[in-house]
Amino acid sequence: MRDDPITLSESAARRLKSLAPAGGAPPKLRVSVRGGGCSGFQYEFALVDAPEPGDMLVELDGAAALIDDVSVPFLKGSVVDFVDELAGAEFRIRNPNARSSCGCGVSFSI
Repeated sequence: MRDDPITLSESAARRLKSLAPAGGAPPKLRVSVRGGGCSGFQYEFALVDAPEPGDMLVELDGAAALIDDVSVPFLKGSVVDFVDELAGAEFRIRNPNARSSCGCGVSFSI
């Protein structure tokens, strides 16, 4: 096990399982960190069916997130979460490595 594992929250796992087709497996959430955004780095999310070579697999209750090997160091100790608020519903990253982030929470700096 890693010293600073990346985890999937219960709400993120529930949301991913709710996206499963009738009788099928839920999609996997691909989480990536890319250069850009107003704070230097930004999170990208995509729903996929299968991992790519080198992906880190994070699982909880039959739901899974995939993180490419380049993004893992930026996300150590993070929680992949799902929030459903008045302003909208979305996947979010609670990242202890981020020194600052933009107002929307998609862009961050380290």
